[in-house]
Amino acid sequence: MGFVSEFKEFISKGNVLDLAVGVIIGSAFGKIVTSLTDDIIMPVLSVFTSGINFNEKFFTLDGKHYDTLKAAQDAKAATIAYGNFINAVIYFLIIAFVIFWVVKGANSIKKKPVEVAAVPATPPPPTTDQQLLMEIRDALRTGRA
Repeated sequence: MGFVSEFKEFISKGNVLDLAVGVIIGSAFGKIVTSLTDDIIMPVLSVFTSGINFNEKFFTLDGKHYDTLKAAQDAKAATIAYGNFINAVIYFLIIAFVIFWVVKGANSIKKKPVEVAAVPATPPPPTTDQQLLMEIRDALRTGRA
């Protein structure tokens, strides 16, 4: 029974549940960002790049020419699909930008802690040695030594 109760305690901890919720929301958020990228941003980018489709940017290592990436892959040619890498970088930058704004918005919504004015602490009274040294200092100043 120790293992089952230990597992039940582990599962019921807040961190595990928070993580599970985060993964589910992250998955749904990923679909939103994918749609934003594929359906809105990439068409706009293709206007600025004269209709270049990054997915079809590749070169083969065997030196032969193929019209499409799929044709090269079907021919089992070794390809470097750098267009897919460019797309992945664009996706990453978009996700990072959106998450930045989400976190920034969430932080602005959070209540800021009320700052308590710091009361200066009173210094501790001087020790007997310090009092004696102050008396000697004062005596030397006045010339009563």
